[in-house]
Amino acid sequence: MTSPDSLVLAPPAPSRDTGEATAKRRGWLLQALWMECRPSQWVKNLFVCMPLFFSQQLFVLQSVGRTLAALGLFCTVSSSVYILNDLFDREQDRLHPEKGGRPLASGDLDAQVAQLTMAGLLLVALAGGLALSKPFAAILAIYWVLNLLYAVRLKHHVIVDVFVIATGYLLRVIGGAVVIGVAMSHWLLICTTLLALFIALCKRRHELVLLEGGAQNHRQVLVDYPLPFLDMMIGVLTASAVVSYSLFTVSEEIVQRLHHRGLLITVPFVLYGFFRYLYLVFHKAEGGDPTQSLLMDRPMLVNLFLWAATIAFILYWRPGP
Repeated sequence: MTSPDSLVLAPPAPSRDTGEATAKRRGWLLQALWMECRPSQWVKNLFVCMPLFFSQQLFVLQSVGRTLAALGLFCTVSSSVYILNDLFDREQDRLHPEKGGRPLASGDLDAQVAQLTMAGLLLVALAGGLALSKPFAAILAIYWVLNLLYAVRLKHHVIVDVFVIATGYLLRVIGGAVVIGVAMSHWLLICTTLLALFIALCKRRHELVLLEGGAQNHRQVLVDYPLPFLDMMIGVLTASAVVSYSLFTVSEEIVQRLHHRGLLITVPFVLYGFFRYLYLVFHKAEGGDPTQSLLMDRPMLVNLFLWAATIAFILYWRPGP
C-alpha cells in the first residue's frame, strides 16, 4: 500500500480564470504543507498519554484536559521537526523510492514556505507549552533542539543516531508526566527507551534492505549498520524489553498500588507484539514506517487493543464490597 507521504504532488495546471487558479494553487499549497506535517505519524505522540493511563487518572477531567493539550502541542512541534528533517534531507530523499515523492524532495514545495511553516509551528507549540507549564515548554524546546542537532550532525554517527530517536520518545513520556504532575516509574521509562531503540533499529534494517547498494547515497551512516550487526542488536533489545516489562509488572511500586501482581498476565501480549513486529520486519520487509506497520496489520491492532483493555481493567476496575 502506498503511503500518503510517498505520493507525488503536482501543481495545478494554469487556469484562465485567475480567481479559480489562485484558489487551486492555495489548495495545492495547503495539501503539500499538510503532507509535510505528516499527520499519519502523530500516532507516535500517544506516548504522551502513558503517564495519564498508568497513573490511574484516566477519569480525572483536569488531567485528561492537560494531557490532550500536551498531545496536541507535541503533534505541532513534531510536525515542525518533520519539516526541518525534510529541509535538510531533501537531496538524499530524492534518491529514496518512498520518500522521493514528498513535496520538498520532489521540488513541488518552495523551501522558504516550508521554513516559515516550520518556524510558525514551533512558535505555536512553545507558546502553548508555556501556557501549560514552563517545564513542559522546556521539554518541547529540548525535543526540537535535539532534532536540530540530529539533522545537522548526530544522524551521521552510528548508534548515537538511534539513541537520539529513542530520546524523542522518552521526552514524550516525560512531558506527559510533567503536565499532570506525576512521577513516572523508572521501569516504564526503561521500557519506553528499549522499545524506541528497537523500533529505530528495525527502521534502519528496513532502509538497508530496501536501498541495497544505494544505501550510502541516501544515508551515509547506513554503511556502518551491517545486517548481522543490526540483527544482533535487535535480538538483544527484544529480550531486554520483554524482561524489563515483566519486571515492571511485578515491581514493588505496582504491587503496592494494586495489592496484587495482576499486570503480569499482560506479558504474553507484549511478547506477541514483539514477535509479530519481527515477523513483519524480517518476513514482510516492513518496519520502515512503524506507524503504518502498526495500523495496517490487523493482528497487531487486535493484540494492542487486548493489551490496553486488559491493563485498563486491572488498573481501573474496583470490585464491590
